Amino acid sequence: MDKANNHPYDELLAAYAAGSLPLSQALCVSAHLEHCVACGQKLQNLNRVGSQLMQQLKPAAASQQLKQRLLDSLDDLTDAASQREASKVDPAVPRCLRQFIDHNYDDLPWKRVSADIHSVELCRDSNGAKVELLKIKPGGSATTHTHLGDEYTVILEGSFSDEAGLYRQGDFMVKTAADRHTPVATKDRVCICLAVTEGPIQFTGFISRLLNPFIRRSYA
Repeated sequence: MDKANNHPYDELLAAYAAGSLPLSQALCVSAHLEHCVACGQKLQNLNRVGSQLMQQLKPAAASQQLKQRLLDSLDDLTDAASQREASKVDPAVPRCLRQFIDHNYDDLPWKRVSADIHSVELCRDSNGAKVELLKIKPGGSATTHTHLGDEYTVILEGSFSDEAGLYRQGDFMVKTAADRHTPVATKDRVCICLAVTEGPIQFTGFISRLLNPFIRRSYA
């Protein structure tokens, strides 16, 4: 049963199937797929099409050395996955994020962003995008802002609303430089989001926008 009402657009899902998405965006799509049967079925169809196209290609010769390097790398990945499973990560944590989280969300080194929001950076992509988790207290809100780059968000726990509507667990959204919004968590529970930002946010309030130069420096 689907939990998500907002989904990646088809071009993004096709790029994910082709393996051409940046890591940061791929993490968001992967986290969404754990909550969305419909997108999972679309992905299976895209993979079938890709498999048929691959069968029409003439295979290239590969050296024995290259084959051995590939087998060795697969062994390393299998060992890492086994170690991660043995660490008993909370099953509520999406599988794609377990490489960053040893146990659960509570054990992470959260940093206070405001009275209502805490964050923890997971990694930086090669394109400079920041991958982080955001935790908004029940009923808490973010200051109204825009973005200097695209922002990809997936709701992992709880829910929040903004000018465009209500987002629940599994929902996937993209905000661009043209979007201005004020996320507000619902009052029933903490909201935890996976967020990828390709540039810093920009506050739009008369007073809060004075912080924008500091935000740009801290993002870099």
